Amino acid sequence: MEGAILYADHRVLAVAKPPGVSLATPRRQPGAAVARLLAALPAGEVERWGIDPADTFLVHRLDVGTSGVVLLARGAEAHRRALGAFAAGEVEKTYLALCWGHPRPSQGSWSWPLAPDPRDRRRMRVDPGGKPSRSDYRVLAAPPHAALVELIPRTGRTHQLRAHLAAAGHPIVGDDLYGGPRHRGVRDPRLRQALAPPHLLLHAWRLRLPGWDGVGEVILTAPPPAALSVALAALGVESEALQ
Repeated sequence: MEGAILYADHRVLAVAKPPGVSLATPRRQPGAAVARLLAALPAGEVERWGIDPADTFLVHRLDVGTSGVVLLARGAEAHRRALGAFAAGEVEKTYLALCWGHPRPSQGSWSWPLAPDPRDRRRMRVDPGGKPSRSDYRVLAAPPHAALVELIPRTGRTHQLRAHLAAAGHPIVGDDLYGGPRHRGVRDPRLRQALAPPHLLLHAWRLRLPGWDGVGEVILTAPPPAALSVALAALGVESEALQ
């Protein structure tokens, strides 16, 4: 369900963002990210859902290679309320990642401050002088070579999950910025190909939105992208691991 409307009400829209869609917002083009996201939807979806692009606002962002749930607000007041819910920690985001190796212990937290890497400004790194950052994790499956991990960011730093996994020694599969092409060490050619995806295998899986304005709590879920599903199948990970 890449590039699809997951949910809509009078306040918000939830869209399944495909990997490869940039949500960067140039200062002179504040609506550019919304336009790119809506353009990734199947033909006719904007009209069918009654979406007014000029009155639709991006609430949060995902990296260009990350797939999954993105929340849009319908109107300025809904945008203000949704931003407030994120800032107050009322919104819980759950991610899936396929990472190299097997994190130990199989469940825990990484509370490592992050700051820009002075050697490569595209990256973040663990730095005692950085901003406080915390990521909770739980290993869902641990086949050979890689692990499927559930991640809940308790703070919202740039590249937080990518940087924390890399610092733990378990960079995300397909994340060349933080991990490099480790698939070359996999002997099985079919598995090696599955572990060389066209984008990093980080997926914004679920988002829990608190209730307001007459609507109760909503839990939004985006099915994994094709490349993640292919990799999990090649590793022998059953779909039950995603429950």
